[in-house]
Amino acid sequence: MRGFFHIKNWGWKKRILISILVVLLLAIGLIFWKIDSILNKISGGKSNIFKNIIRSMPGVKNELKGESEGRINVALLGMRGENVDGGGLLADTIMILSIKPAEKKASLVSVPRDLYVTVPETDSRQKINAVYYYGEEKGKGQGMENMKKILGEISGLSIDYAVAINFAGFESLVNAIGGIDITLDAPFIESQQFHEPHICDSAVFTVPALNEKGQQIYECKYSKKPRSSMKKIIPTEDPYPLCVNKPEAKVGIFKVMAQYPLCYNNNEECSGVFKLEAGTNHLDGETALCYARSRYGTTDFDRAKRQQEIIKIVKQKLISMGTLTNFTKINALFDSLDENVRTDMDGWEMKRFFDLYQEIGDIAIVQKVLENSDDGLLYHPEESSPEAGYILLPRGDNYDHIKEMFANII
Repeated sequence: MRGFFHIKNWGWKKRILISILVVLLLAIGLIFWKIDSILNKISGGKSNIFKNIIRSMPGVKNELKGESEGRINVALLGMRGENVDGGGLLADTIMILSIKPAEKKASLVSVPRDLYVTVPETDSRQKINAVYYYGEEKGKGQGMENMKKILGEISGLSIDYAVAINFAGFESLVNAIGGIDITLDAPFIESQQFHEPHICDSAVFTVPALNEKGQQIYECKYSKKPRSSMKKIIPTEDPYPLCVNKPEAKVGIFKVMAQYPLCYNNNEECSGVFKLEAGTNHLDGETALCYARSRYGTTDFDRAKRQQEIIKIVKQKLISMGTLTNFTKINALFDSLDENVRTDMDGWEMKRFFDLYQEIGDIAIVQKVLENSDDGLLYHPEESSPEAGYILLPRGDNYDHIKEMFANII
């Protein structure tokens, strides 16, 4: 009888144990399915739930690319966004984040959008901000690969991963953390970038652009040569008062062949003229984006420095909220960003980054912007083709000095 009851009791216990295991597996599977659905959007459909589950099992060694070499490099990209007018896939923000986990060191270097480079796997010379666009023309996900290749050529580093966020994603991120505080020593104003007149149309640019006298202003088309009878006349006053674009010649009068009225956008970004007061300003996502994008009133280098400062403030806000110490909160944050963030990382790699952060803690980040100052590593050539526009080149016309800087920055 004892043996019978013992067998019977064991069978009952076994069924309970199996039931508990089934429930646990279903719960784990549900968690991973939810996480994977989020990561699948971020990775453009490349996330593999089975690989992520296996990689998350105890005893499985997870190592990021570059981790065994002691340095992990990530390209950070910001752009308007796919299918958005105004150069949606042109990268306005280009940075390289480098982390040395064992040494608890990190650096963040901004690369200006006007750096003139050779597009990977082509003979075409373009500004670096177009490299992502040309990659995506070849196929989905190729934009990131292109950017990793060209940034690797410039820096001499192996760029292991890439993360891209569009304008909508940036706004959502800042709003998700309750906004950010920016403290300014002096007022900040951007009066041109978001308030630029264009030739009038019937849909977007419909608000007439007027001069200080209240007169309509125009974009003018001129004759190719000055009128022969007027070649030696030096005008005593502006002969084209209503034309915003003047002839390049300093003497002689060119004939206006056509005039195109100019108008402002009827729904201007950033309220047209963007302003922040001196002191502390609390910015929501939309306002923070305007501040991060502004460059006409300053320079692209100043803008890069502001963007780095914003990243630093966002990071500190995430730390204070406990988000960076809670993987569930991180996933919820990613979920709120929807499809406005893209990366080539797998889910287990994102989890490994999270674990690394827990191991090394909050560390100071060395910040730098590649620029064309007297001691900068770039220069603006005196002559360049009209098609290229304003461009920057590396000093010495090679990347040797830039590679040296990256090698020694941390």
